[in-house]
Amino acid sequence: MTQPRSDKDSAWKEILRQYFQEAIVFFFPQTAEQVDWTRPYEFLDKEFQQIAPDAETGKRYADQLVKVWLKDGAELWLLIHVEVQAARESEFAQRMFTYNLRIFDRFNHPAISLAILCDESVRWRPESFSFDFPDTSLSFRFGRVKLLDYRERISELEQSPNPFSIVVMAHLRAQATRKDDQQRKFWKLTLIRRLYEGGYGRQEVINLFRFIDWVMILPEGLKEEFWQELKIYEEERRMPFITSVEEIGFERGLEQGRQEGRQEGRQEGRQEGRQEEARALILRPLTRKFGPLSPLIQAQINQLSLPLLENLSEELLDFSSLEDLVNWLQTHQQ
Repeated sequence: MTQPRSDKDSAWKEILRQYFQEAIVFFFPQTAEQVDWTRPYEFLDKEFQQIAPDAETGKRYADQLVKVWLKDGAELWLLIHVEVQAARESEFAQRMFTYNLRIFDRFNHPAISLAILCDESVRWRPESFSFDFPDTSLSFRFGRVKLLDYRERISELEQSPNPFSIVVMAHLRAQATRKDDQQRKFWKLTLIRRLYEGGYGRQEVINLFRFIDWVMILPEGLKEEFWQELKIYEEERRMPFITSVEEIGFERGLEQGRQEGRQEGRQEGRQEGRQEEARALILRPLTRKFGPLSPLIQAQINQLSLPLLENLSEELLDFSSLEDLVNWLQTHQQ
């Protein structure tokens, strides 16, 4: 039996930032319909820290505050909260209200509050906070989806072209196979095959694989079987997208590559491969977030060592502007 990661919030945070529009379209279609997706959206990380300075103190959250534009030209903020914890939280609805109130109080901006619940409790479905006293009452309702409900909609997920259908299936299969490692390996391979058969491009395959690999952990004894079967599958399709992940900064490339004794020349080759793939994985979300990067910025990224590339891959999640990236690169010039 495999143990769940303690940092699944990192995987959720990353996938939300890579596919934010797709997430809103998938989980909250009514809200998505109001947004003008032709205009760029902006992650308001600094503003979020002002309303939730305690958001990362021991809890497993993946919160995002994002500025979007409505079709009528108005600016709107979306507060997205992923409740990654397996256990229910008694004060969840109150916290959703508190964050929404703080946004309006501090920034004078209305915000749509949206929650994605990852727990396995059928009955726990918070969606409002209220109180009622003589002369004063308050009722606050927020959008909420429960991933557990998608267990009855697997066929719908299998037909959906939205990448978050894969994300949800990975989450559900990880929960269902917590005590059956062989079944987990089977479903992990099945989901990865679906990436190829669904027509995803190389970068999308790698991005979604990263989430799948993060939540569907296999014990050491099955990891080798998994990689061997995956390699055979990719060779049959002549599309070795994921087996190159072994060469980059994912868990297997980082941990096994350091633990196994390799010959010096082979290590150098793998190091170059890891750096190349790490750069590719960084450039896509940066371009998606800030638009085409200047040749100077690309050159600076190309000069980064693998440890710095790995550092940047984590730090970029918190960048709210191109200036943040430029400042980071200046600080870490080699």
